[in-house]
Amino acid sequence: METIIILVFVLGYLAITVEHSIKIDKLIPALVMMAISWALIALGIDSFTQWFDSANHGLVDGFSTLDHENKMHIMEETLLHHLGKTSEILVFLLGAMTIVEIIDYFDGFSTIKSFIKTNSKRSILWIFAILAFILSAIIDNLTATIVLISILQKIVKDRSVRIWYAGLIIIAANAGGAWSPIGDVTTTMLWIGDKVTTGKLFMYLFIPSLLCMIVPTLIASFLPAFKGNLEKVEDNDKPKNKFSSTMLYLGLGGIVSVPFFKTITHLPPYVGMMLALGIVAIFAEIYSNSKFALSGVDSDEHIEHASHSPVHHALSKIELPSILFFLGILMAVAALESLGILFGFAGTLQETMPMLGTEFHGEGVSDLVVLLLGVGSAVIDNVPLVAASLGMFSEPIDNELWHFIAYSAGTGGSMLIIGSAAGVVAMGMEKIDFFWYLKKISWLALLGFIAGAATFMVTRTLF
Repeated sequence: METIIILVFVLGYLAITVEHSIKIDKLIPALVMMAISWALIALGIDSFTQWFDSANHGLVDGFSTLDHENKMHIMEETLLHHLGKTSEILVFLLGAMTIVEIIDYFDGFSTIKSFIKTNSKRSILWIFAILAFILSAIIDNLTATIVLISILQKIVKDRSVRIWYAGLIIIAANAGGAWSPIGDVTTTMLWIGDKVTTGKLFMYLFIPSLLCMIVPTLIASFLPAFKGNLEKVEDNDKPKNKFSSTMLYLGLGGIVSVPFFKTITHLPPYVGMMLALGIVAIFAEIYSNSKFALSGVDSDEHIEHASHSPVHHALSKIELPSILFFLGILMAVAALESLGILFGFAGTLQETMPMLGTEFHGEGVSDLVVLLLGVGSAVIDNVPLVAASLGMFSEPIDNELWHFIAYSAGTGGSMLIIGSAAGVVAMGMEKIDFFWYLKKISWLALLGFIAGAATFMVTRTLF
């Protein structure tokens, strides 16, 4: 039965990686393989000889001797445990996405556009790279990429030039997301899973992530594509909403406050995110003169928003397919973890892989394993890779292993355009060709990844 479940996972994973070829959204195979995996576990529960207790991070003693009823009870408790942990991540992401959409409702991101006054290609490259690095740490790398490419489309007329900027934005956004607990889904998973803390994440990864952004940007600034001045697009935007700046700073401030809320209250991060969303929503409703009713909204906003309050409009715009994909993939990986498959694979991996550099404290996990995880995240989605690592390794909170995993999984995806959510969305927004990115941008991303990884290996000894 274990073999069948592994086969279901492999086939589902394959369908996810080739979604563009088979024209089926990746959320569909993710949900299907999750449901089938747990159904097979329930049907074949009596045939399993071991069970992994995620709460205590160890195998259940004497599982094979238990009767059917007790095994089913343990399975149901485990399923509920994993659903709870997954829901913490999903509710957190829903809150963050909604705040970002509320900011966009008030045209808040136009404030960022107003900061750009220069026509120099090289200067604009550095402005966008730095903005991507900072914004992705606040509103996550996917959203930062969408925002910045949207702004880019308004100020850069030539698409052949714009895709160069988009490529460097992907690298900078992924680098910026790695050192923040709210900057990337994988880092958020490690943070919510009590593997890393905000302070240590910043201490370990800020400098490596910064170099991962600076090295490619510095090299690119000397390439022919970024020489000379830009021909700007005429600004035909409608007048900026008078509350745009206020909502931008309020929304970003609310998201940034979440790690502080967790540190002070020791409550799960999604509670702080819901508080931030509630406060932002109050001001949004007041500013739009909308009623807190599902119908009969009294608003003078644009006709597109006429039948919505800002909050309802924002909720209708969030990326629900991404949320369902995360649900499917995390719960599917949880199925493999519960059977002890990942736990056993980790032991085999650690025994067979050669050591590179310093061993991590605890179980002596090879640096090479983590570097390969980074390279692997460029080929396949980094979410299941990190989810698997949570079930494979048992190092304590803030062990340097978890921080290296956060860096590798977060930045390694930049090496291919399909290797990160930021890359995929940029690919869709600018119709960037896979092989163009491979030829023009991938080597820059690789150099940045290596520079950051080498820096991490040196600086980790200081903490």
